[in-house]
Amino acid sequence: MSDLSSTRPDWWRQAVIYQVYPRSFADGDGDGLGDLKGVTQRLNHLAALGVDALWLSPFYPSELADGGYDVADYRDVDPRLGTLDDFDAMVGEAHRLGLKVIVDLVPNHTSHQHVWFQEALRAGPGSAARERYVFRDGRGPHGELPPSDWQSVFGGSAWRRVPDGQWYLHLFTPQQPDLNWAHDEVRADFRTTLRFWSDRGVDGFRVDVAHALAKDLDEPLRDLGAPELSGEDSLPRFPPGTHPFYDRDEVHEIYRDWRKILDSYRPPRMAVAEAWVNPSARRALYARPDELGQAFNFEYLQGSWDADELKQIITDSLATARAAGASATWVLSNHDVVRHTSRLMLPPGTDDNAWLLSGGHAPAVDEAAGLRRARAATLLMLALPGSAYVYQGEELGLPEVADLPFEVLQDPIWEQTGRVRKGRDGCRVPLPWTTTGPSYGFGAGGSWLPQPPGFAAYAVQAQDGVEGSTLELYRRALRLRRKLLEGEELEWVPDTPPGVLHFARSDGWRCVANLSGTAVELPPGEVLIASGPLEGGRLGPDTTVWLA
Repeated sequence: MSDLSSTRPDWWRQAVIYQVYPRSFADGDGDGLGDLKGVTQRLNHLAALGVDALWLSPFYPSELADGGYDVADYRDVDPRLGTLDDFDAMVGEAHRLGLKVIVDLVPNHTSHQHVWFQEALRAGPGSAARERYVFRDGRGPHGELPPSDWQSVFGGSAWRRVPDGQWYLHLFTPQQPDLNWAHDEVRADFRTTLRFWSDRGVDGFRVDVAHALAKDLDEPLRDLGAPELSGEDSLPRFPPGTHPFYDRDEVHEIYRDWRKILDSYRPPRMAVAEAWVNPSARRALYARPDELGQAFNFEYLQGSWDADELKQIITDSLATARAAGASATWVLSNHDVVRHTSRLMLPPGTDDNAWLLSGGHAPAVDEAAGLRRARAATLLMLALPGSAYVYQGEELGLPEVADLPFEVLQDPIWEQTGRVRKGRDGCRVPLPWTTTGPSYGFGAGGSWLPQPPGFAAYAVQAQDGVEGSTLELYRRALRLRRKLLEGEELEWVPDTPPGVLHFARSDGWRCVANLSGTAVELPPGEVLIASGPLEGGRLGPDTTVWLA
């Protein structure tokens, strides 16, 4: 049992948190879709891995217009994934094994199937029910034009017209209408949701699109002035805190209110913001102790395999977290990006979407070289002070499934962009647990996305107990990390060869990562763990070691 998974109120500051995408983790009832019983049955895997907590991506009732992030009921379980009793059983087993449980919260938008939105459609223009969302009359002589030039993250206008002529805002898919967070009833309902899951034993919350809740809805709505821009691309066009719908200063009132609820529990419930904002000082605001307490740092994920760039990212990230009174966060993969075993091998400047559209052939990726680099990146990440977020399957070294046939794609990005962007299905293919069977042990009834034959070699069964396997590397690294990780500082070692990162931790051990293309002399010290074979006292390319 992890000593971090205790009653310590700050257990999350240096925790390793494992992201479970439930529909792709394990299928307990054999219908081809992962579920909560499947998660419970496989919790021993997480305990043996040595993580401190699991973060459960949305499991709520949903038509899966956006992989579960279109929530029809925030206080229930999708019947295809189980019941509230199944959820309680999962939390109970996780806690028995010493694992904390974090759940995804999606406060920016609901599903269009949510009872509130259905009521709003029936009630018509000017009704109280429509005030919970963002309904507006259109522009043009007959209201035939969208109320503003705001664009959806997934492509096209962020406005959808309803039969009575009004338009509603959806920053994501049309099936995800945005809530009006200026409405007291919306705020009160989410307070209820926070208490509902906290009362059921949840230890924390990951807050989806945390930077988008507050919006400037005063008439007339402000255009962005650059309709080709969507998402956070438009943020630099406005002074910090003044964008019409992203990272507005008023959003922090919401999280200060939430923190009062989270702190009313013993131990206090943690929270982490998914806030795509720039500069990093803006992200630090979400991580303040009187708000969510932690925020995802995506710079490490987005950084190229370059020692100078990563050194600057690490230095800046630690400083930003320190200024906020939070700990840093590190992540290499998640349910929205190309898996880092493949991504880190793409030449700088490669368009991920073009690569996916080519089926992963232009350019071709050397899987063995990609795994070597991914293992080095992981060992570097786990040596850093702060929390590490691990995405399911990366402990197996899974590559991106880039060659999924177009006809099996499920991500709404594919259709909403007119089949121009392939989407995120390649990192969501269900996990392989065994080397044989219709779904490599995922479940008795196959898997909702097809698994490639090569997955057999990456299965848990193929790596369990095998010296040098990626699974055993993770297990050993996490055991060592728990013993070694003290304090939240590091010191860069001077006079390091080009292309090499070398830092010392406050308790005396060191991490050396060779990101260059040539072997370098290994500094003196006892090798505690290495991401790959060492070459006669030399540290080879794309290899990381921890030294005593």
